[in-house]
Amino acid sequence: MQIPFWKSQLSEIEAIVHSVKKGTTSVLTESAGGRSIYAVAYGEKESFNRKANYNSACGAGNPRHYADKTKGNKPVLLLIGGVHGGELEGIVAVMNLIQLLETGTDFRGKRHDYILENAPKFRLLLIPCMNPDGRDRLPIDSLIEVPFEQSVYYMQGTWKDGSLCGWPDCKAVHPIKEASDVLGSYFNDDGVNLMHDNFFAPMAQETRALLELADGEVPDLTVQLHGGANNANHFVEIHYLPYVVMQRQQAFNQQLGAAFAKQGLPFVERNQLVVDKGIAHPSFNLTSAIHHVCGGMSMTFESNMGLAAPGVKLTPDEILDSHFVLFEEMLRSQQNV
Repeated sequence: MQIPFWKSQLSEIEAIVHSVKKGTTSVLTESAGGRSIYAVAYGEKESFNRKANYNSACGAGNPRHYADKTKGNKPVLLLIGGVHGGELEGIVAVMNLIQLLETGTDFRGKRHDYILENAPKFRLLLIPCMNPDGRDRLPIDSLIEVPFEQSVYYMQGTWKDGSLCGWPDCKAVHPIKEASDVLGSYFNDDGVNLMHDNFFAPMAQETRALLELADGEVPDLTVQLHGGANNANHFVEIHYLPYVVMQRQQAFNQQLGAAFAKQGLPFVERNQLVVDKGIAHPSFNLTSAIHHVCGGMSMTFESNMGLAAPGVKLTPDEILDSHFVLFEEMLRSQQNV
């Protein structure tokens, strides 16, 4: 399905990041398969007078030993697309955001005046595709109108016996490469699902580089952009966060819900005040890890994917509009913090 503004191919990412003039493009790292992972930054990096890492500063009872943000520093926002390389919605959204910041309109020719007016007040860190290996393995450019079972094949692949490797069983073997027949786009070329790496001794260079970026840049709010099949847009609950951080994330969750309602777009407010009831096995995932290296809010946004499947089904325009609502509210939420 051809959608003119749906820019998600690795060649398209290469072209736009190399055309950036108002921001700065860098190679964050190379993927397991040797592909470049690009980051685009807007706004100058500021000094936070670091004397300790985040957790040591917490041990001293004062996070300012890690990052002193009491002198009117610009808030830092980090957006990450394509952690699962086949989840194209976030890749497309970040590409359109870069186009907006560079030209004044997204790839549809649409302005987003609040973002354009307020982006200079922030340091913005934009990663279009964190997992180019998985994106390269996806043979199509859009999952719009793709049947659900076909999307599972593309995302999680198959086991050795040819059966679909669905969610969440795709996490039961990690790295999954040797257990799979068709390696899905969830994974890098080594079969690592970056969301569930070993964060205390990362298996993937991609994971290590992203955590180093978060540690060095100290983002106030990080949002990973994922695809959530034909569900309403939502934030996933994140475990192992301090309660005060969960409170801030719940407030943003409610703020975003109100903004989506105003635009007539579907959003489910899943409770971000996570209580350990002792009956589950909560995952410490990449989103949790990002908080613990930098102390900032860290959230996972699950976008509707527009599949040919039951449930909520958004159009390509509605999917992109949903992300721009998210981006605008991220700016609003950090303006007066």
